[in-house]
Amino acid sequence: MKTYTARPVVSETSRKELQEYSDIVAHILFHRGITSTSAAREFLNPDYATGLHDPFLMKDMEKAVVRILTAIKNNERVVIFSDYDADGIPGAVILSDFFKKINFNNFSNYIPHRHDEGFGLNSNAIEEWVKENVKLVITIDCGIASVKEVTAISKHAIDVIVTDHHEPGTELPEAFAIVDAKQSDDMYPYKMLCGAGVVYKLVQAILSRDRFSLKEGQEKWFLDMAGLATLADMVPLNGENRVLATFGLKVLRKSPRPGIVALCSKLGIQQAQITEDDIGFSIVPRINAASRMGESYDAFRLLSSNDPVEARALAKHLDTINDERKGTVAAMVREVKKIIAERETVESMKKVIVIGNPKWRPSLLGLVANSLVDEHSRPVFLWGRDGEENIKGSCRAGEGASVIAIMEKAKHALLEYGGHNASGGFSVAHDVVHKLEEELVRAYESLPQREKVQEDFIDAHLDLKDVTMKLYSSFEALSPFGVGNPKPIFMFRGVIPSEVKLFGKEKNHLELSFDIGKNKPLHAIGFFMKPEDFDTPPVAGTAVNLVATLEKSLFRGFAELRLRIIDIV
Repeated sequence: MKTYTARPVVSETSRKELQEYSDIVAHILFHRGITSTSAAREFLNPDYATGLHDPFLMKDMEKAVVRILTAIKNNERVVIFSDYDADGIPGAVILSDFFKKINFNNFSNYIPHRHDEGFGLNSNAIEEWVKENVKLVITIDCGIASVKEVTAISKHAIDVIVTDHHEPGTELPEAFAIVDAKQSDDMYPYKMLCGAGVVYKLVQAILSRDRFSLKEGQEKWFLDMAGLATLADMVPLNGENRVLATFGLKVLRKSPRPGIVALCSKLGIQQAQITEDDIGFSIVPRINAASRMGESYDAFRLLSSNDPVEARALAKHLDTINDERKGTVAAMVREVKKIIAERETVESMKKVIVIGNPKWRPSLLGLVANSLVDEHSRPVFLWGRDGEENIKGSCRAGEGASVIAIMEKAKHALLEYGGHNASGGFSVAHDVVHKLEEELVRAYESLPQREKVQEDFIDAHLDLKDVTMKLYSSFEALSPFGVGNPKPIFMFRGVIPSEVKLFGKEKNHLELSFDIGKNKPLHAIGFFMKPEDFDTPPVAGTAVNLVATLEKSLFRGFAELRLRIIDIV
């Protein structure tokens, strides 16, 4: 059974520094590493004018800007080559929209097919680019690892500007310019921008050299895409990212972009009230579903369209694709669970689940793994085969060890690997895949014990009567929430639900109701949860310990404060 530890109280020194804030806000700030008055004010009041750094502090930014201005002046053919996810696609929209606004139209967008071409630059299109007399390729959210591909492209007298945010390898591509703050000799003061964030800085830099008759500040309308990508790409929401996410949400709420208007309408989101949850749970899955199902260009078309009729059709199309993706993933989950059930005795003894099928599409395996880790409380590694016959997979940690730590120990058996502690991806040779399970289990067992355990924290214990709009408002200024700035988590001990029910068309969401002495009960919601998912299944009239966050629901236009279930113990 999971155990939860309350975070320690604020130190006396820090409490004095944070004395202008309530106890709960000071507590949360302290455990975000914000311990001084000045740091708190800066965090709680993001400032666009002072919170963004000079883009020319980034290595090669000057070279990139001069080359792009030359291409515009000479009307050279340009290709924007972007990744296919909810970072690369918004980044591509920023740059293509910018070119259109300055009346430069001699460009095209290239988004690789996720299944057939995979991640990063590829040489599939070089012959076509040569025929089209392309002179400049600008990458977005990829390219830093494309050493061979950049060399191949450059041989045809095509310059390549790499804009990326991924970690460079030991060898860098011989590009005309590389704009990536994670280069070892890059002096840019903030290293954690997403791909679209880097492109936004590029546009800022270009406009500082030539406004092209655009009004001062007009580039701020591109913040809707920069903010969406920042919230989508799991980068930490501090520093410059916090500024981009905060002002990106402000722009999204009033963006005239037909694709955003259409998506909000289709998904029942009040655009003027759009939140990071709407982006993470509703909008981003539709963008990513397009690439997972092999139709990433449709997501780009939706976000870049200026035609409301086309946008509505594309929003409907992406919603349909997302439903298809859900169905495909559900079928794969059933297949994996059947395999696990057939191996039940053996699997119960193993500390890592490793399963593969060459018929499985790698782009969907992360979603399948997500649905398994909590149920089995151990790392899950799944593999399939892509359109180029490569064996690739995804992994999730669940309550188990860091998947990066596991793969580091098993790197001799892998061709490539990467990711974070909680999730990652890998590729493996055909002649090694039969030994993959053995190697990963051995790697897990060789880890120090401390790396096998993940501690769960709550921010504080609360009573149900503490759940008020005043409390919610007190830490709403901490938003937007995300990586590096998670929603505050609370435990409600010994609370008794008056009703436990499943709701939704498929009865796959959980709702607990609590009588708190007011006209309306307090509801706790768990999407895609059911009572038996928990160590202590909730039963009406029986006390439970509830772990949850607070949220304000605007369902059907009515504001309601409720709890979002994380766990029941």
